[in-house]
Amino acid sequence: MDTQSLKAFLSVADQGSFSLAAEQLYLTQSAVSKRIQHLESQLDTPLFERHNRTISLTEAGRALLPKAQQILDLVADTELKLHNLSGEVSGTLSLATSHHIGLHRLPPVLKEFVRCYPAAQLNLEFMGSERAYQAISSRQVELALTTLENESPPHIHSDLLWQDDMVCVCSTEHVLASHAKPSLKLLAQTPAILPERHTITYQLIESAFLKKGLKLQAPMPTNYLETIKMMVSVGLGWSMLPQSMVSSSDSHLCVIPWPGPEIKRSLGLIRLKERTLSNAAQALIDLLNKG
Repeated sequence: MDTQSLKAFLSVADQGSFSLAAEQLYLTQSAVSKRIQHLESQLDTPLFERHNRTISLTEAGRALLPKAQQILDLVADTELKLHNLSGEVSGTLSLATSHHIGLHRLPPVLKEFVRCYPAAQLNLEFMGSERAYQAISSRQVELALTTLENESPPHIHSDLLWQDDMVCVCSTEHVLASHAKPSLKLLAQTPAILPERHTITYQLIESAFLKKGLKLQAPMPTNYLETIKMMVSVGLGWSMLPQSMVSSSDSHLCVIPWPGPEIKRSLGLIRLKERTLSNAAQALIDLLNKG
């Protein structure tokens, strides 16, 4: 079994289509079909059931699926270990980060990385916490900087790097600004501008209300904290922002007493436990820990 055929098999299984797999692999549909046929010939068994317009895995295909991924992971890790022997920090490092970390925490680290390791290339992607965990699990990225879950999945290693103390804010002209200490019930009845429901930040905030049997009103969700800050400043609703994003120069923002339990966001690095780190990834981790 060659790795190219296994990659084609995994792509077809994932996409449920030869044509979509061809697009994903930047190949012709004919080339993908030939690789699958070659693999089926080697194993002397069909791997896909061909229907009129759809395909599905055969019993043999379902048995091969996890093994194919393990084989490709083992090959990739072996190649990386051999490359790492040179000690050279080079190649492409795939890194995911949230917009907030990318804007407020990462610039000095990336500047130092580029200065120290000019032979390395960064492939930087911005994504939310849920997507970052998925990207790490599927090996789409090697490292991710994101809001950490309370309990990471068993296959993911996490390192706490920073903590964000969250504060409740509204516009100075918002009705909440006149309340000495608004209740959770009042906040629940007032539109909020918050990240999307699946994000860890939203879930941290929502939990305070759920414990009191209250439901949040968040009609305009967005994952960009800078956008949330702007929308709050013009009076569209209240929100919770990292304290580091709120300063005395924000003349249109008002910090209001938060009536619930203290909310802190844990920000940090996640990676696969069983994945061999590239020299570039280890170099970036060292810079993050140094800072």
